[in-house]
Amino acid sequence: MNQPTQPGRRAVILGGAAIVGAAALPRAAQAGLASANDLLGATRTFASTLEPDKLKAASFAWNGSEWRNWNYFGVAGYVKPGLRLEQMTAAQKAAAWDLLAAVWSPNGLQKAKNVMLLQDILAQSGNGAGQRSSERFSISLFGTPAEKGAWGLRFEGHHLTQSVAVRDNRIVSVTPFSFSALPNRVSAGKHAGLNTLRDEEGLARKLFADLPAARQRKARIGDSTPYNILSYAGRERANAKKVGLAAADLTSAQRELLWQLIEVYSIDHLPAALTAAQRARVQSGDKEAVHFAWYGPNTPEKAFGYRLIGDGFVIEMASVDAEAQHLHTIYNDLENVLGRA
Repeated sequence: MNQPTQPGRRAVILGGAAIVGAAALPRAAQAGLASANDLLGATRTFASTLEPDKLKAASFAWNGSEWRNWNYFGVAGYVKPGLRLEQMTAAQKAAAWDLLAAVWSPNGLQKAKNVMLLQDILAQSGNGAGQRSSERFSISLFGTPAEKGAWGLRFEGHHLTQSVAVRDNRIVSVTPFSFSALPNRVSAGKHAGLNTLRDEEGLARKLFADLPAARQRKARIGDSTPYNILSYAGRERANAKKVGLAAADLTSAQRELLWQLIEVYSIDHLPAALTAAQRARVQSGDKEAVHFAWYGPNTPEKAFGYRLIGDGFVIEMASVDAEAQHLHTIYNDLENVLGRA
């Protein structure tokens, strides 16, 4: 599906075709996480494989409404803005996966593929047949991928969103980010045993179970799950109030579990070039004041939810169903939402 150039956009040239550009990115809170050289090269290679109409479909203004309105929730036909894998040739798909390898670690790539595979599993079961597909995931380019100025990249589909913002050839933001799942635990068929968010669920349940009763009561901020994340597009910073139990009230073993869980969302899926700087960013601020907030019971296969709130981040998980099979997650960098400090 081609995306028309909106009034007020200006076109720039990449690989002989028009990319929609916009104004410069406001100065970020920090200088950036890492060089964008590999990402820029992979982006240019991918763009060079596209016919003009496909490049147009993938191209949007920097910091415009499409950039701000990330959305991995279900929509009609599960179609997201941008150029979908199902619209690409084999060579273009290969270039797309090379591009994503500059964004994710091998483990991150595999988890993304698991999230995508779940769409096929659902369709084969009769849920969304003819609409869901592991290839109904889109790449979008925002602004002009270049050594100077600001631009962005997004890969998005049902239950997956990854935004990367770049300024002056430095990666400055890798959120909003989500790997979500339905069904989180595959119980039948050739993929039986697949548990896409095993650590996101298991580490949190283990941490909560390890708390003494009084601290469980302090951590629990609701008797039932809110049945969706609260920090969606336009509200990335709206739920940053520190509620629940502070890390200062945890034992050393519990704090280790807490940080393992935080790193599952914020670091484990990223390539090696990003991890050291990303870890420093996530751990900046008062580590003792990171809060762990819990919703609902802690019973296997029963709806639950939690939030992790630090000085610079919010992480959420919510069960959308009663059996904790439909899990939504989000990680937001509060200091640099979508590359906007």
